[in-house]
Amino acid sequence: MSQGLLFLSYLPLLLKGALSTLEVTLMAEAVVITASAIAGFARLSNRRIVLGLASVYVEIFRGTSGLVQLYFFFFVLPILGLFMNPIPAGVLALGLNFGAYGSEIVRAGILGVDPGQREAGVALNMSSRTIMWRIILPQAIVAMVPQFVNLSVELLKATALVAVVGIHELTYIGKVIAGNTGWILQSYSVALLLYFLLGFPLSRLGRTLERQVSKGLGLVRAER
Repeated sequence: MSQGLLFLSYLPLLLKGALSTLEVTLMAEAVVITASAIAGFARLSNRRIVLGLASVYVEIFRGTSGLVQLYFFFFVLPILGLFMNPIPAGVLALGLNFGAYGSEIVRAGILGVDPGQREAGVALNMSSRTIMWRIILPQAIVAMVPQFVNLSVELLKATALVAVVGIHELTYIGKVIAGNTGWILQSYSVALLLYFLLGFPLSRLGRTLERQVSKGLGLVRAER
């Protein structure tokens, strides 16, 4: 059997690793969206304690290494009595890390809406909550969507970090195959291709979503 055909026998393992990468990405994305929304709105709060807690969260997770954060969740928390399996630890670490960056997208998106929109809502005697949900937030989403798509692509690539805690995702599988067979070029080339195949449709989906959201709000932008 030629080396090419023999290497093909490992392709199902790489595909399985790609599936694990996608699963971790989707689960972490849910954490990212939740953390981004909560922290983003909290950083706009007039309450000092809410603003302070959100700022501490953002500064810690943006100012420290994502890899160290992953080690902390998986190796340090058990010392403190909180045991986590590899996947929950990886998902939580990645989700909170990227959520800190996402919170700035939310905050900037809301602040980027023309102040006159809020003033118009006040003139119509709308409550602050109604103004936010019916006027400010729908427009802010248009600015947020492409940035969150970019963040999601970065999240997909960052899932390689969870290999250090033994999650059998794409990078982990590629490394194992390369180490056991010596086919370094083939293993990492296929892994690179699979990352591209996962990330490219996500980028295209984001652009489509951006156009659809813009059309729905009557804010169609010029084609890039």
